[in-house]
Amino acid sequence: MDKAFIKGLRLIEALAVSENPRGVTDLAGELGFTKSNVHRLLTTLQHQGYVRQVPPHSTYELTTRLWELGSHVIRRMDLVSLARPAMEKLAAATGETVHLSVLDGTDVLYLDKIESEHHIRAHTRVGQRAPAWSVATGKAMLAHKPDSYLESFVPHFQGYTATSRASLEELQADVAAARANGYAMVLHGEWREGIAAVASAILGPSGELVGAIGMSGPDTRIKRKQLKEFSVHVLEAAHSIEKALGRSTRCLGVRA
Repeated sequence: MDKAFIKGLRLIEALAVSENPRGVTDLAGELGFTKSNVHRLLTTLQHQGYVRQVPPHSTYELTTRLWELGSHVIRRMDLVSLARPAMEKLAAATGETVHLSVLDGTDVLYLDKIESEHHIRAHTRVGQRAPAWSVATGKAMLAHKPDSYLESFVPHFQGYTATSRASLEELQADVAAARANGYAMVLHGEWREGIAAVASAILGPSGELVGAIGMSGPDTRIKRKQLKEFSVHVLEAAHSIEKALGRSTRCLGVRA
């Protein structure tokens, strides 16, 4: 057990419930820590953007950093709840596995999933991560990011499968196609062998990127023609979720 980490959490909790900024001596007395320990923890938290010093009395208070992090968690919880009806409808229309994802750095994070009823299906799990440049939901979301964002993927390129993208130019071409079509397709698994998928981004009320919804299945069963047919249902699902989020119009992402 990391005692220093626990002390830091206790300090954050003490500041969170305080109505006014707190001093080092005050906090040390409440928590039973030495003043030097409290000062060191506050300095670290201040450096990381979680705490700020309030003049002129050298007291401390929390910044909005924790609120910002918490708002992401709440937004994801709201997204899962609001997206579920559209996911169920998409699963029924396609008979394939349906994913709800968000973009987290260079990864996709799977928030929710409805399994295909077929015996052979895509194998992923809620909470799992995947390289965003190698899966359909990731590419759909990257279509709504500036081109400069794609450069951050270059150090991470690797050959997961024979069709994995290995250059910035290849990824840029995929993203350009997703921007033009409004959806992204993977014809043959770029992260996992033998997976075909199509996905569309989900935008919030102000046009901000919220997440993506997509369906996937084995490429032995799903060919290009089926993916294009399924794209209609995927787009409908994305629009339905956007409407639930309060978005009334749709415009395709960033062109920077």
